[in-house]
Amino acid sequence: MLSAATLPNIPGVNSFQGPSFHTHYWPKEPLSFAGKRVAVIGPGATGIQTITEVAKTAGHLTVFQRTPQWAAPLHNAKITKEVMAHIRENYADIFSRCQETFGCFIHAADPRLALEVPEEEREAFWEKLYGEPGFGIWMGNYRDILIDRQANRLISDFVARKTRERVKDPVVAEKLIPKTYGFGTRRVPLESGYFEVYNQPNVKLVDLTETPIERITPAGIKTRAGEYEFDMIVYATGFDPITGAFDRIDIRGVDNVSLKDKWKDGPQTFLGIMVDGFPNMLMVMGPHAGLGNFPRAAEYSTDWVTGLIRFALGRGLTHVEATAAGSAAWTDHVIEASEGLLFTEVDSWMTGINRNVEGKQVRRIMRYSGGHPKFRERCEAVVADATEN
Repeated sequence: MLSAATLPNIPGVNSFQGPSFHTHYWPKEPLSFAGKRVAVIGPGATGIQTITEVAKTAGHLTVFQRTPQWAAPLHNAKITKEVMAHIRENYADIFSRCQETFGCFIHAADPRLALEVPEEEREAFWEKLYGEPGFGIWMGNYRDILIDRQANRLISDFVARKTRERVKDPVVAEKLIPKTYGFGTRRVPLESGYFEVYNQPNVKLVDLTETPIERITPAGIKTRAGEYEFDMIVYATGFDPITGAFDRIDIRGVDNVSLKDKWKDGPQTFLGIMVDGFPNMLMVMGPHAGLGNFPRAAEYSTDWVTGLIRFALGRGLTHVEATAAGSAAWTDHVIEASEGLLFTEVDSWMTGINRNVEGKQVRRIMRYSGGHPKFRERCEAVVADATEN
């Protein structure tokens, strides 16, 4: 879903004379930033990791930011042999819990409402989540933070305060705090000292909403405010999301219809696995599939596809295909399941937006938002119906 890398839609992007690359195509040979003037364009999930690492050794790092991110501490640490042994002993329980939760993570939403919990108790709970490893602060938070505007504003204010505490320059801190969308309505990047990077004298933040990039030059980057010279440019500018990887293949169905044309007004699928008019095309984690913790979610879809192939072979069938009615019903259900979720109002890869790709500026419902347990129920119902008939 996130493999079709995109460079920014900026004039002169191929004109820079020094090393430049998208993070997806990171050089295989060892790379040194020591003493170099480095630019990183894009502070998304990958950009945050890149920026944190490059800042350790670069002579000077300039970060070009268009959209700031709500990021939370990763809290990674070395795992001892004893802890690893305990994890291995409990694999079955861990995987079982992942199957029970909305997003296939070990974290389940807290059944309480943020608006109903006393302020002191609520703040203590958020302090706990902020201090723990993993996606707990996103996936294990109060169940109303992603659907209720006031609840979302409260958690957003909490994370904003944390950012202000960590960044010494108040002006820079405000630039790093999102103002146009709430916490958790886009994927939450996890970081290890990202905000402290901006306290270093060798790091500068350029806000592209104030001074947009006009072009890439042979020597560096020219913004509305002036020109910067660099030894290296790193593009952490993301991907053409979810359907982008399919668009790059000329997939043809019945009557030579192209999949790209079929999806020009948004994806239409059956269970995120099949497309009517495209027999024998089986997708694992296609658009409208049950998303979340990717390995656990993909595991289920892979098993379901495998089961379908065995079903067909066992009955001597030469092809399988979704019906138009089935695809329409599933697509309608996917859209219905997203209603009321704040993420649908936000431009992100989860709503199919990529300003660097023609035709990807209109929000679409790209994923199933009913949760993975409900997704599996729907898939198993199809299996039961086929087996009975």
